[in-house]
Amino acid sequence: MADTRRPVSDQVVVVLGASSGIGRATALEFARQGCTRIVVASRGEEALGTLVEELERAGAEAVAVPTDITDQAAVRALVDAAEARFGRIDTFVTVPGVGIWGSVQQIDLDEFRRVTEVNYIGHVAAAQAAVPALERAGGGVLIGIGSVEGYRSIPLHAPYSASKFALRAFYDALRMELAEEGSPVEVSQILPAGIATPFFEHARTKLGSMPKPPPPVYAPELVAEAVVRASVHPRREIPVGDAALGFIAGQRFSPALTDAVLSLTGRQLQTTDRPDDGTDILDTPTPGPGRVRGAFADQALTTSPVTRVAGVVARPGELLLRAIRRRG
Repeated sequence: MADTRRPVSDQVVVVLGASSGIGRATALEFARQGCTRIVVASRGEEALGTLVEELERAGAEAVAVPTDITDQAAVRALVDAAEARFGRIDTFVTVPGVGIWGSVQQIDLDEFRRVTEVNYIGHVAAAQAAVPALERAGGGVLIGIGSVEGYRSIPLHAPYSASKFALRAFYDALRMELAEEGSPVEVSQILPAGIATPFFEHARTKLGSMPKPPPPVYAPELVAEAVVRASVHPRREIPVGDAALGFIAGQRFSPALTDAVLSLTGRQLQTTDRPDDGTDILDTPTPGPGRVRGAFADQALTTSPVTRVAGVVARPGELLLRAIRRRG
């Protein structure tokens, strides 16, 4: 049973969380692959402005809609603006995520709430607004940027890991409900490993130094390429970075051993000797003109065979779910 989505060149795409990192790379990759109608949204208005300029230079008609994912009315207004401008939405990509490093005892309860509000509840609000629009278009794909930490939590990152566990469960429930209803909307979740975006400079930390992604680190463009493939060939979950497979396998086959290994190595894998500059985007927009890559870009791998296979090969269960949805 073949995928029947519109080609990238004929899609209307919304990217929420586009100011920097994965979201910015995704919008640019859509344009590179021929998409000409792109709506970009985030809290960072200056970064959105520079992104629109880049997209226009690439030949796309781009619209910026400043949007805070924690404001449900703003998210709905984003959907309305996209439909008013281009008539429909074919792919909706939800990216926003914030992080904070520290022990459970060091992190305030309000900080836990904030990470949950952005990384989980915000994605729920986006889905509630986007799915009806995708249905009005006759079908489409909702793509959520999760994390390999939705399968395996790591020490000193509890708020983020917990929010990504919740997010994965949410997208699973939504996917099943839409299939049971016979909805033409498909749900894909992207599960990146460590990605060399500005996320780590933008995170809040209680560790006394700037955090880093556990190695190996992958280029943001790999995630963007996976998202664009999923807009045409949706897959249930797509890990990005071969290391993601190791995290998932460790959790499935020996979670206790993985606990032991990470309890011994987790701090070393996530800390640097670079001083923390005391700034973060937990409560404020991304500052400045926006960037795709961050401080660890020089370490980034640019290929991942696991990601390529996961984004191309449909599993039998995915085909069955697709048949159930079409029968409905």
